[in-house]
Amino acid sequence: MKYRHAFHAGNFADVHKHVALLALLRALTRKDTGFLLLDTHAGRGLYDLGDADARKGNEAAGGIARLEAAQSGATPPVAAELADYLASVQQIRSERRERRSYPGSPLLGLHALRAQDRAVFIETQPSEHAALRAAVGKRATVECADGFLRLENWLPPRERRALVLIDPPYETTAADFRAVERALIETLRRLANAVIMIWYPIKHGRDTDQWLNRLALRWPKAAGGAATPCLVNELWIHPRDNRAGLNGSGLLIANPPYLIAEQMRAWLPQLHRVLDPTHAGGWLVRESLAVP
Repeated sequence: MKYRHAFHAGNFADVHKHVALLALLRALTRKDTGFLLLDTHAGRGLYDLGDADARKGNEAAGGIARLEAAQSGATPPVAAELADYLASVQQIRSERRERRSYPGSPLLGLHALRAQDRAVFIETQPSEHAALRAAVGKRATVECADGFLRLENWLPPRERRALVLIDPPYETTAADFRAVERALIETLRRLANAVIMIWYPIKHGRDTDQWLNRLALRWPKAAGGAATPCLVNELWIHPRDNRAGLNGSGLLIANPPYLIAEQMRAWLPQLHRVLDPTHAGGWLVRESLAVP
């Protein structure tokens, strides 16, 4: 596997994913009981936006940098979730005295966890795993392994509550989509109430819609025969039928916490307005898997 997230750190897809991740974590911490945060493809945890990899495509300029500039502008976004995300990024930078850094999902997740919560971060590439272990320290369990294969080791957790983040690189897109489907079904089989957030790329809207419709046919049912609740959240900054590259960022959430959909309908259009100034793309929040 040659994928290195450093080339894309802080881009529009990272911002979209991380705002949603923090919102889910805040929702889970409304209950006193602890939970497990399990990240199957954790990356290195912290990225230097000034290094050669990040500067090569300068993707952060269209993501975190654009949102930060908007927040300090005359008419900044007002959604609490966006402010929370920016404050978390700034606090992590300040604590580490690294002004040019961008925290990945492990550090943002740890920032939101409480003493009664646990985190397990899994990364398959040895060099990225070593950097992740250095970034996290002793605050979480860090494994160098295939995150898909380690689900059975960590689920169900002793807390009986979990947020599982599944975010593979999609280097071999079709194979990764199939692996994501299997991981989703296995996670819900082991812990029916698990909150699962799956990130997926939108490279061509028709292909994405076909995958969601196919997954709808296999979607697990909860106790009593009802379908497990789900939520689809997408943000695209290029036309969905443009095959030039990454057009958008998608999130599939199983067992979304109470009021998460309503909150997303408040912050997602504000985020889209900032990250897509030419209005070439769009956004959606849908509480069903099948595409109408």
